[in-house]
Amino acid sequence: MDAATRTEIEAAAFRSLVAHLQARTDVQNIDLMNLAGFCRNCLGKWLHAAAVSRDADMSPEEARDAIYGMPYDDWKKLHQAPASPEQLARFAETAPQHAKHG
Repeated sequence: MDAATRTEIEAAAFRSLVAHLQARTDVQNIDLMNLAGFCRNCLGKWLHAAAVSRDADMSPEEARDAIYGMPYDDWKKLHQAPASPEQLARFAETAPQHAKHG
């Protein structure tokens, strides 16, 4: 497989992941972090870092909003539930395995 085709396939898979996360507003970021070590915010940070590395004009907020499909503050108001004590404890336990940014 040539590099351009591979990039197109990877981009399509990424778009499918983002669309899935936009549809699954019931899945909280803290649960994603606790289970997988990354969340929507991580994807936004990685998207922004990729844009910066290619000298593309994309702010951190634009990248995050692209992942959420709306402004982050709107998403939080509509979909984010308060974290339970159990979720917060698990978050602290799994912190060493969380995604790294930059």
